[in-house]
Amino acid sequence: MIGLRPSRRAFKGLAFALPALLAAAPAFADDAPKIDSGDTAWMLTSTALVLMMTIPGLALFYSGMVRKKNVLATLMQSFAICCLVTVIWMVIGYSLAFTNGNAYIGDLSRFFLNGFGDNWDKPFVLGAGLDSAVPQTVPESVFMMFQMTFAIITPALICGAFADRMKFSALCIFMTLWSILVYSPIAHWVWAPTGWIGGGVFGLPGAADFAGGTVVHINAGIAGLVACLVLGKRVGYGQENMAPWNLAYAVIGASLLWVGWFGFNAGSAVAANGRAGMAMAVTQIATAAAALAWAFAEWATKGKPSVLGIISGAVAGLVAITPASGFVLPGPSLIIGIAAGVICYWASTSLKHMLGYDDSLDVFGVHCTGGIVGALLTGVFAFGPFTATKDAPQGVYIGGVAQFESQVVAVIVTLVYSGVLSFILLKITDAVVGLRVAADEEREGLDLSLHGEQLF
Repeated sequence: MIGLRPSRRAFKGLAFALPALLAAAPAFADDAPKIDSGDTAWMLTSTALVLMMTIPGLALFYSGMVRKKNVLATLMQSFAICCLVTVIWMVIGYSLAFTNGNAYIGDLSRFFLNGFGDNWDKPFVLGAGLDSAVPQTVPESVFMMFQMTFAIITPALICGAFADRMKFSALCIFMTLWSILVYSPIAHWVWAPTGWIGGGVFGLPGAADFAGGTVVHINAGIAGLVACLVLGKRVGYGQENMAPWNLAYAVIGASLLWVGWFGFNAGSAVAANGRAGMAMAVTQIATAAAALAWAFAEWATKGKPSVLGIISGAVAGLVAITPASGFVLPGPSLIIGIAAGVICYWASTSLKHMLGYDDSLDVFGVHCTGGIVGALLTGVFAFGPFTATKDAPQGVYIGGVAQFESQVVAVIVTLVYSGVLSFILLKITDAVVGLRVAADEEREGLDLSLHGEQLF
């Protein structure tokens, strides 16, 4: 009788466990994606971090680098763009960027976020119905909001190139058109499952852009260059002192950008996983390396390392590691950071003076140049296990001629499309309301002339 006791206990335990096992059985059989609370929590956090990059991060960074008479107008630009693009993204931007459509543009199935009330508490599949569909573990509302913060900061970056001289009415019209006709299509080409750049062209592998080297930084950088060329130089450029009003603002803004960038890059994994962790690590390394590289390059050429220089170098490193962050290991991230710091310093000083354009806050020199450096070096240092290449050997770099060529194609396409369309949209805006404030208003300052306010 003593020997039977364990068996009775076992049967009794099984009787208690059986209902739970039966209830769990459908879950084991169901392979459909499910909302993961950890992934969702991380993506909610990342979304807040990226929004912080624009307001207050970019707003303070840019406003600290302009003259005192234009500080409020510069802050207003970032804040207004945040509001404007939020509505544009809700109405049409998200649908054009991330619905299936065709290889060049999404459809209107998410117009005014149509359908968001159907499965609001369930995960979604990006590109549902396609062979290249990507199951997600977060609600579509979270993914949409995360991508909205990217759509917000990209046009806000452009403002640095024409700081001190564009009408606010022109800003609103241009940014509306640009967000719909430039940003959304390029985001679709690179990130949507049907996009032609992300899918590969000319027999090349798909271009690798983890968090926005082409979509955000090259896109905004070339648009900024075109804008500053179309508007012309600031009144007094090269003759008056145009030194930053408050570098403390700029340092605070750059610091907020650095912290927020972890949401930008690590959040682009759309999961709380090892890839997000690696993206965070390489972002920190590249940023620090670029800040030091810029500071040392400036020290060597000008005799002193400046505060403006080291924070500009940090932003250059953040930009350059963005496309690579989900594809590279720490060693290559150090190389990418050093390259970005030195090359962006040269582009923002020597190249700028050589060509004679007035890019007020070096949007082209930092964002476009840094984005190109990062995009191309992603093609050199892409690491097999981090890529979607099924046949990639484990533990080796797969960057080679074909991947590098694919990165070159993505860079050229972005430069040409964004540059040409930006020029056209600026000319349309100029014909409608005029682009530039009057010379007297510019001398007075945009704070008073455009908004009737000023700092004392």
